Amino acid sequence: MKILVLADQESKSLYEFFTPDKIKDIDLIISCGDLRAEYLSFFATFSRAPVYYVRGNHDCRYLQCPPEGCICIEDDIVTYKGIRIMGLGGSMEYIPDAPNQFTERKMEQRIKRMWWKLKKNKGFDILVTHAPAYELNDLPDLPHKGFSCFKDLMDKYSPQYFLHGHVHANYGNSFKRKDQYGSTTVINAYEYVILDYPCSGESAIESCN
Repeated sequence: MKILVLADQESKSLYEFFTPDKIKDIDLIISCGDLRAEYLSFFATFSRAPVYYVRGNHDCRYLQCPPEGCICIEDDIVTYKGIRIMGLGGSMEYIPDAPNQFTERKMEQRIKRMWWKLKKNKGFDILVTHAPAYELNDLPDLPHKGFSCFKDLMDKYSPQYFLHGHVHANYGNSFKRKDQYGSTTVINAYEYVILDYPCSGESAIESCN
């Protein structure tokens, strides 16, 4: 299965210079946040693949104008062709009470409220967030600090993938496209990444921007 993962930065190659052959083999599209609703709706229109998304810290307009033809997976676990996908958008809170921003405690509470979904689905295979995990592709400043509770989720459920955005490639030398945390492959999906997710369970990045 080929999964197109998007985050933070619109791809000129996929959008402004779009041709149908670029996404003809894509089976699923996942957005990790901070992308215009119109951008996601474009892929929902011109691709046969469903588009799942979580909200980034700058996606406040989604409340009034959500991406048309796309499926929000915030605080949910959805299953697509046998793959269990868990969504937790937003970033660390750096403006008090701002939309899509959470303290560590508030993010922990979101996860606790999903206990029945986690039990019913017996865990998940892919964790989709906007922010990274603490000390795993994050940055020392508060707006880009990661969540420790994401590590707790990976420790307990050992998903195959953890997909996030929020930390841009132009933020400095600390940018990592791919990392490993235990048995979980961690991917920063800035702009876009195409993952090859075969049924065998062995997986790899096929291409990225």
